[in-house]
Amino acid sequence: MQDMYDGGLDDVAESELVTRYGPFRAVAFRDPVDGHEHLALVRGDPRGREEVLVRVHSECLTGDLFGALRCECGAQLRSALDAIVEEGCGVLVYLRGHEGRGIGLVAKIRTHVLQDEQGLDTVDSATALGLPVDVRDFGPAARVLRHLGVASVRLLSNSADKVRGLTGHGVAVTGRVPLLEPVDEHNVRYLTAKRDRLGHDLPHLDSVRGLR
Repeated sequence: MQDMYDGGLDDVAESELVTRYGPFRAVAFRDPVDGHEHLALVRGDPRGREEVLVRVHSECLTGDLFGALRCECGAQLRSALDAIVEEGCGVLVYLRGHEGRGIGLVAKIRTHVLQDEQGLDTVDSATALGLPVDVRDFGPAARVLRHLGVASVRLLSNSADKVRGLTGHGVAVTGRVPLLEPVDEHNVRYLTAKRDRLGHDLPHLDSVRGLR
């Protein structure tokens, strides 16, 4: 469905941000629809460019900040930044309020308990608590990409749903670039559920044996 909000971003702050990956333009903004403060890290000048390399990354405190191994979120964040730096031009949009595919941090930790104690996967552990599987909205990413003047994107993602989430808000996605992280005993159940239950394209799982 096309994004019904056609206004711009009013509450925006920009500065240079030097990171271990090099310098970026940091574009912080308060989204007018969801009210959250999000961040876009911009490398080079994407204004007016086609097929800009873009990662839309959902907040994952445990994976992104603390390096939790049960998911591949932190690894994907780092790989995406590396890819954008290598490309020389690109955008990483970090969406807050997306913790646990939108159910929040407390609820996500509760799902971990069910996964560890009852063997439920990431989908069934959410529904067992009466929670939705995925309530993320990618409208904020679409709005900041328009603010940055990005004409079209190549999306760093394994998820066709994320592509649909952006195109539904008017972003032209010309291609999807895989972000395949190594599989180990800590994340294999999570990745398998993402492939089998959530439709993520994870072909490297086919060669994994004996980890489940």
